[in-house]
Amino acid sequence: MIRITKLDDREMIVNADLIKYVERTPDTIVTLTTGDKIIVRESPEEVVGRVIEYERKLRVFPRSC
Repeated sequence: MIRITKLDDREMIVNADLIKYVERTPDTIVTLTTGDKIIVRESPEEVVGRVIEYERKLRVFPRSC
C-alpha cells in the first residue's frame, strides 16, 4: 500500500498492486486495474518511487543468525 494525496489535500492509501498506469496530463492521474482513476498531487516519478519502495519492503527477508 502506498500513501498519495488527492487534489483536495486528502490523503489516501492505495493498493500498489492495483495500479495499472500513471500519466501526467498535466495533473498526475493514477489508473487502477478496476478502471478507477485518481488525480493526485504527486508527480508520476514520486508515485513510481513509492511503489518501488513498497515492493522492496515486501521482498526484504530477515537474515538468519
